[in-house]
Amino acid sequence: MTRSGFVSSLLEMMHAAGERHGLFSLALAATFLAAPVNAIPAFASEPSGTKFDPTAEALKEIATRKVDKKDWPQWGGSTYRNNTPDGKNIPTEWDVETGENILWASPLGSQTYGNPVIANGKVYVGTNNGYGYIKRYPKNVDLGALVCFDEKTGKFLWQHSNPKLPTGRVHDWPLQGVCAAVYGEGDKMWYVSNRGEVLCLDAEGFHDGENDGPYTSEPNQNKDEADIIWRVDMMGQLGVSQHNMCNCSLTAVDGVLFVNTSNGVDESHINLPAPNAPSFIALDQATGKVLWTDDSPGSNILHGQWSSPCHFVLDGQAQVVFGGGDGWVYSFDPKGDGAGKSKLLWKFDANPKESLYLLGGRATRNHIIATPVYYDGHVYVGVGEDPEHGEGQGHLYCLDPKKRGDVSPTLAFDKDGKPLAPRRLQAVEPKKGETEKPNPNSAVVWHYDQIDKNGNKKFDFEETMHRTCGTVAIKDDLLFVADFSGLFHCLDAKKVDANGKPVVYWVHDMFAASWGSPLIVEGRVYIGDEDGDISIFELSKEMKLIGEINMSNAIYSTPVVAGDVLYIANKSTLFAIKEGAKLEGGVKETPRNDEVAD
Repeated sequence: MTRSGFVSSLLEMMHAAGERHGLFSLALAATFLAAPVNAIPAFASEPSGTKFDPTAEALKEIATRKVDKKDWPQWGGSTYRNNTPDGKNIPTEWDVETGENILWASPLGSQTYGNPVIANGKVYVGTNNGYGYIKRYPKNVDLGALVCFDEKTGKFLWQHSNPKLPTGRVHDWPLQGVCAAVYGEGDKMWYVSNRGEVLCLDAEGFHDGENDGPYTSEPNQNKDEADIIWRVDMMGQLGVSQHNMCNCSLTAVDGVLFVNTSNGVDESHINLPAPNAPSFIALDQATGKVLWTDDSPGSNILHGQWSSPCHFVLDGQAQVVFGGGDGWVYSFDPKGDGAGKSKLLWKFDANPKESLYLLGGRATRNHIIATPVYYDGHVYVGVGEDPEHGEGQGHLYCLDPKKRGDVSPTLAFDKDGKPLAPRRLQAVEPKKGETEKPNPNSAVVWHYDQIDKNGNKKFDFEETMHRTCGTVAIKDDLLFVADFSGLFHCLDAKKVDANGKPVVYWVHDMFAASWGSPLIVEGRVYIGDEDGDISIFELSKEMKLIGEINMSNAIYSTPVVAGDVLYIANKSTLFAIKEGAKLEGGVKETPRNDEVAD
């Protein structure tokens, strides 16, 4: 298929499916972490002078939490958000039709964007109600569904059901379901629902015969339904007006949850109903009490806010880093200012100052959907857009988080040389005599947008970083990221060339949009795409494609590994893949109803 044909068919499929505006939020987001309620100390992440091993660092952090040592209990496994788990004998070959190396396969809804999380014998994934596990909610009732399965068998255990918000698609897009990933630990788990609620649930549901509180108002105590411990309604209690979907994959440290609220525009895509509502919040993990809030993006939110935070400690200073809907990256002291407000450490404008935000896919200014990743003293993040807005120029950054204040690449000035405050649509308007100047306090270590790798004095398609929904994964100083134009990039996370640009080792065209993020395990890299293919590469500076396996349906989520089992959720099924396993008869197609409430 030609590149133009691929783009046309992609847009046709998106519109035919009715997957508009809120779609992007799922892929990514799809995420979530939370620390133990008994206030585990923040995990130090100082560079040690030895080779940085993100897998070892993640395992150290996981060992401090009430989960099994080889669990993957949140999006990215740890607060660093780097999807590099430990694994042994992870398959590079399997077949969903014959059942080769398939341990089990459990049906999901008709559209699935949540990333699998594995904690204490259970697997959690966000989806919609297209399968209809709960009797009181038949599959023709559209709602968000967080589904819990048994890790060993794939047996369905319970579901938390979220009826769609009555305000409709402006707040809760049809069929998108739960797009966030959960954080699980001990006998509890936490997540953000499609209704804009932060919830703490009993991991056992009602199987333990108890209705844990303080929340005890569940409609029933059936064993196939969820037991809510507490809930915070961000719309009702904090005045947030989420756009299309609320899908932050939260994280937690020292008994504090960190959440991006998804505050955004209204149905006009121009007005901001709640510019003063918080964009980033910290909650007490045990009770849900609001500890501090921050509304930094304010009236400059472009569309929505669907990124998720990461956390680390550097030079003795803990940081929680958020991607904002205004295209800025923000770092805060996790403790706040002690008076209910945030304490800013640094902020970074991830777009060129002259870039312009426009509706209809013509924008050159983007917001941030990916999750920032911490690796060996640096923060890595790319910019992106709602996939319905199409392909476009992207930017990927490596940042030095030791900087403080405004650490953007450049600063904006008016015609008289006075500093300009950030603006929503365009930071610098040259026609008005406004200019930008290099920022001596810039945190940029390197910036990847376009590189003339073949020396033909042009920037070819494969030499361009496009908009991305995906989060980077890094190991052995090799960075991998997929963009929404279907390119899979391999860069050196640390090296730059004579022009200060990152060293790009190779770029592979998948000829299909990728919404998810890479998995690095056992010297290999796995990435899914919208055609339903999982591409597997060697973890190498040279492009070595090991194989490409089709999963029979589109993949909008990210592969993960826990307990030496590979988990992949395609649009309608969750697969557990293990070397030597055999699912007799292969994966059976499950009846479902995609004609839900459009």
